[in-house]
Amino acid sequence: MRVQPDPNPNVADLAPTDATITVYDESKAIVYLRLLDAEAEDADWREVARVVLHRDPDEDEARARRWYESHLARAQWMSEQGYQQLLRGRDRDDEPQGRHLLQ
Repeated sequence: MRVQPDPNPNVADLAPTDATITVYDESKAIVYLRLLDAEAEDADWREVARVVLHRDPDEDEARARRWYESHLARAQWMSEQGYQQLLRGRDRDDEPQGRHLLQ
């Protein structure tokens, strides 16, 4: 199955800062991946804000910058730490009923 980028990601002003993955994080996984790709390619944050976040830095540069930095920081957290929660959750879902009780 191929997941298409959301044409209107409807991002919040600030990404979550919770120590656990949120529903928002799950819904913005493609946005986070696109931000990480753009960062790895040294893309101009203004262009990334326009293309990925659908925010125009020419309208309000400071606000667009906060959107970008907040979501990039969350994307980095997801790639460094948050993904482990996804894996642990998946491992638990794959276990037969009751097996985790024996450990």
